[in-house]
Amino acid sequence: MTTAANAKTPVVWLLTDGKPGHRNQLRGLASRLQVLLGASLYWLPAPEIAVSYWQALRARAPDIDAPSPHLILAAGSGTHRLLLALRRQPGCRTVVLMKPAFPRRWVDAMILPQHDRVPASKRVFTTLGALNAITPLGQLTGKPEALLLIGGPSKHFVWDSDTILEQVRTLIQRYPDWRWTLANSRRTPAPLSHALNALEDVHITWVDHQQTDAGWVPQQLARSRAVWVTPDSNSMVFEALTAGLPTGLFSLPAKPGSRLAAGLGALVTDGYVTLWDQQATLMSSSPRRPPPLWEADRAARWLIQEVLGSQL
Repeated sequence: MTTAANAKTPVVWLLTDGKPGHRNQLRGLASRLQVLLGASLYWLPAPEIAVSYWQALRARAPDIDAPSPHLILAAGSGTHRLLLALRRQPGCRTVVLMKPAFPRRWVDAMILPQHDRVPASKRVFTTLGALNAITPLGQLTGKPEALLLIGGPSKHFVWDSDTILEQVRTLIQRYPDWRWTLANSRRTPAPLSHALNALEDVHITWVDHQQTDAGWVPQQLARSRAVWVTPDSNSMVFEALTAGLPTGLFSLPAKPGSRLAAGLGALVTDGYVTLWDQQATLMSSSPRRPPPLWEADRAARWLIQEVLGSQL
């Protein structure tokens, strides 16, 4: 560590494995720490920093050219070796954003979704879904515009491309006055993507996921009045809910024992999401917005109070 940190400006190191989902979790949490604390952020690409198993086990830190941190956040198993090597830095707290494979006592705190089934405690903060970088919208657009987000096969739901295609067609036919932005994901089967792209209607805009960047989803959420998501796309569900948009789930059978599917079931019970057979409620002219959900903000405030309190 080459520079001492200013005590009035907390320094946060963000250990990333480069995967978009993990980076998005870090961005959401870090942006709130910036707003609430004025934190200085330093992104460290873990795969580019050589750390041996011996260094990780013995907490021998590699040389890193950045101000000494008050807080180190890590998302993704590819960051864990570096996180463990850094865990004994003086005056620093370490936090992992998932259920780790190593002994939990080796880090100061964990932030993880409730479906991981780790009880909340002084050192564990549980969230509804994974964190994300979406900011809640002040109000919904009055325009009838909807976003349709299509995932693909997963270990949590029985995927059926024909069923999803038919449900998309049904929405478009039942609500002809709406405009639809339709997007796939990297898991969407190619035949389904081709079929969706071939839907002919002046009210449909097709977007391939390879044409999007990190800012595309927030922009689309801001201009939409409703969102429909395939239930396998868990992160997209929670991004829509964080924005505060009425959110519906396309219908797919859940696989037995899926914790993620059980978590979505709880969201239905608590009024966060709408099932396919209740679509008329979601597509009404004045749909009910879901309960407030801004987990990155809640997690940041918990970190400030419970983890960083003695450091600032």
